[in-house]
Amino acid sequence: MTEETKVQSPQNHIDFKDVLRLRAHLNPHARMHGRRRTHMSLKDQRDFAQSVKRARFMALIPFVSH
Repeated sequence: MTEETKVQSPQNHIDFKDVLRLRAHLNPHARMHGRRRTHMSLKDQRDFAQSVKRARFMALIPFVSH
């Protein structure tokens, strides 16, 4: 039999399906906060931006909030 191993993602990784975590870094108009506000490194901020764009494309979060 084969043993299954769990692969854990890094702590700062934000998945595009994790809507609650994404919305924590969006303002009320659904715009992304900057690096000074999110306290993310440059690489993490880029990954965050890509995740937000994917979530918007998949209609998990709105492009614009009214």
